[in-house]
Amino acid sequence: MKKIVLLIITFFLLADAFSQGTMKVRKWRKTEKDSLLKAQMLFQEENYLLALPIFDKLTQNHPKELYLKYVTGISGLYRSDMHEKALEFLMEVYSKNKKAADIPYDLARAYHFNYKFDEALVMLSAYLAGKKLTEKQRKDAEQLSEYCNNAKILVASPVDVKIENIGDIINTVASEYVPVISSDESVMIFTYTGDQSFGGLQDGFNQPDSFGIYYEDVFISHKENGKWLTPSTIGTNINTNTHDAAIAISNNGQKLFVFKDDRYDGGDIYISTLDSSNWSTAERIKGDVNTAAWEGSASLSADEKTLYFSSERPGGYGGRDLYQASMLADGTWGYVKNLGLTVNTPRDDDAPFIHPDGKTLTYSSQALNSMGSFDIFLTTLNPSDSSWSTPKNLGYPINTPDDDRYFVLSTDGKRGYYASGKAGGFGLYDIYIVDMPDDFFQPNVIMAKGIITLDDKPVLASVQVDMIDNNQNYITSNSNPVLGNYLVNLGSGHNYKFTYKLNGFPDQTRSLEAMTLTGYSEKIFDIKFSTKVDTIKTDSIKTISIKTDSIKTDTIKTASVKTDSIKTDSIKTESIPVVASRDTTKTIIATPTDIGNLSKEGLEFKVQIAAYNMPKNYKYEYLKGLGNVEKLLLDDGITRFTIGGAFKTLNEAINHKNKVQSAGQKDAFVTAIYKGKRVYLQDLEKIGLIPVQTK
Repeated sequence: MKKIVLLIITFFLLADAFSQGTMKVRKWRKTEKDSLLKAQMLFQEENYLLALPIFDKLTQNHPKELYLKYVTGISGLYRSDMHEKALEFLMEVYSKNKKAADIPYDLARAYHFNYKFDEALVMLSAYLAGKKLTEKQRKDAEQLSEYCNNAKILVASPVDVKIENIGDIINTVASEYVPVISSDESVMIFTYTGDQSFGGLQDGFNQPDSFGIYYEDVFISHKENGKWLTPSTIGTNINTNTHDAAIAISNNGQKLFVFKDDRYDGGDIYISTLDSSNWSTAERIKGDVNTAAWEGSASLSADEKTLYFSSERPGGYGGRDLYQASMLADGTWGYVKNLGLTVNTPRDDDAPFIHPDGKTLTYSSQALNSMGSFDIFLTTLNPSDSSWSTPKNLGYPINTPDDDRYFVLSTDGKRGYYASGKAGGFGLYDIYIVDMPDDFFQPNVIMAKGIITLDDKPVLASVQVDMIDNNQNYITSNSNPVLGNYLVNLGSGHNYKFTYKLNGFPDQTRSLEAMTLTGYSEKIFDIKFSTKVDTIKTDSIKTISIKTDSIKTDTIKTASVKTDSIKTDSIKTESIPVVASRDTTKTIIATPTDIGNLSKEGLEFKVQIAAYNMPKNYKYEYLKGLGNVEKLLLDDGITRFTIGGAFKTLNEAINHKNKVQSAGQKDAFVTAIYKGKRVYLQDLEKIGLIPVQTK
């Protein structure tokens, strides 16, 4: 009650000091007086966005009250679609009452938002000439002067980009911001604040309040046929009646980082994982990232081993600084490191995004050469010494005099997504998409993806990616059990081996060479597991055929061989079909005995256990006793390791391969060598090593 009385007294004192006479409110309706009191309370607490609609309505009803135009103008500076009206009101106030509190500075802000930078600088010069400014007032005015000077330079040399509002399917009259996009741009998760927020209007204690605020929630949309679908709430496992905001997503779209504020600290980073088609209950990430201070923005590297985040923890260079943390062996985050003064500034630095190339970082900063509050910048990591390049302002019109934050780049570098409060949107903050110039950014990335199936149905399987050149794991993840899809982004400088694991089935492998990768490309590996004996469709490979006169067609079986000579992105198994088939010219008949005992001059079989660009990295002590290990360097420059010498028949090689697999080399397989060169098994017929009976 004392607070209300004090605010009433404060209001009338302010009104009197402003207008040199109290406002004429005696004839107002009681509801208007109550609204004015509520708006004034919000204004004194600096809740300008909540006070704005109340003041604006009262101003429409009482257009001669200069004080209402003053507070409406100041409140309108905090909403982009009110900047023009704010300038109009504050210019009128300044013309009639130049002694209104801070009116030169507030009018300068209005000029700045409306791209009238010279007019803003004139007002700021007069304001800074005053002798009664506090240190904060002087610093704020000097910073705004810098913004205006930076803006004049940037606006005079705009970048050649096309910026489009992502549309009213996503954006509403409320606020949509912090877009986080899966690497293939099929899923967008974002933060929403508006009348669809969980809990509706609430006070500071999460109680219903018609004069309260909407709390942040997380929404999700999927893209189909190139169009975004109507978004929906992501669910109560993540959204609560407090602040829940999306801040980052893993490249494969299966890990979501969110911000939550439980009022016991400044707010922390949480993680939720995609379980089939549902998101798990968000849990606070473990380790040293979260503190008693605010941590509220994050980005995960493509290998999921480094987390970039912003924090207000003590020891930084400004209000918010950018940090990085490393994933430890126990699954927690540690080795927290400030990104340094090249990136961080004395003011706030926020909203980091690390590109899948692992080197390119975009973020938002209030300092550097920003043209107004938060601008978006780009810096590049030098892997040799872990230093960052001098940040580059992305320029106008991507950046504006208003806040521009939460910028993320597509994997191919051709599109950017971000939130802005620029004029012309649907609400307070909208999500925009930017078509980047061709020469802006050329990432060196391969997006490897595909679908894993069991008997042609999607299945949950493990996808392990290792760097062949240094024998280290890059990432291990899973396919989606509902869709079967998986996705991994790979940077240049390494060659990679994919191992697909499904319980009860032989592992399947694929490889990618990216040592000297330049530019962006995609590679699709669709992996098929099968419960059938004959796991390879005959139209996937050439049929092996041999000549025989003594075998009936009803005794036909299949021969088993594991080989890397079957070139297909859809399968790699140990079965090669041996079939009886008929067309108009020939009959092809074969049996496993014929293939297994095949012996030809110059043809031999070997058991391969590894292939490396840098063979010195391969260790095989656990295979002692299974024969000599030989190195075979072929024309492609890759060294193959074989064990046990050469075998004249396929059966002998298969028997030895089984022993090698039992010793622990699970991906050992049989390969054919003819006159010193490796030959694909399906090509044995073509070069005449397997005769064909025709009739």
